[in-house]
Amino acid sequence: MLRIGLTGGIGCGKSTVSKLFQQLGAPVIDADVIAHSLVTTGQPALRQLENAFGSEIINADGSLDRAALRERVFAEPAEKKKLENILHPLIYAQIEAEIRQLRAPYCIVSIPLLLETNMTTRIDRVLVIDCPVETQIARVKQRDGLSTELINRIIASQVSRDTRLSRADDIIDNSKTPRQLAEQVKKLHNLYLKWS
Repeated sequence: MLRIGLTGGIGCGKSTVSKLFQQLGAPVIDADVIAHSLVTTGQPALRQLENAFGSEIINADGSLDRAALRERVFAEPAEKKKLENILHPLIYAQIEAEIRQLRAPYCIVSIPLLLETNMTTRIDRVLVIDCPVETQIARVKQRDGLSTELINRIIASQVSRDTRLSRADDIIDNSKTPRQLAEQVKKLHNLYLKWS
């Protein structure tokens, strides 16, 4: 099975593109969805995070305070590394387990930090979703209500746009109309079917 690693900076439209591939029948495995499930109340990974970062990242109901954790890890690179060391091995193991269960010509594996991690060795092609930085900032402000300062810190913590584009096997430009976006996805879908 052909493994397509879908990535892009925050606010570039990874979820939108993933949904378009799903509508065409391609299975999508989303590292963010896996990460969220790993840190739900009562999960061992949540306890590991509490031990590593302290009780201030835990809400009164026992759930993860994502905003508190986000502020902490994007303010200090060592804290971000600590988070990644806890979650990434668990996420990658779950991705592999889900891929083994699939019976399809190809699958999309959506990994926001694909190029920042060693996961590129486990995929066949890198698909980058791209848009201008100004568009990223505007989308994240609207979607998440984050400050420009925090968004810029998140963007700075990710691989640069130029690096992402230089390491891409395929690129989808998500600065155009929804129809043009869907056309780009359809074209790649047909290529991936042909290559698998």
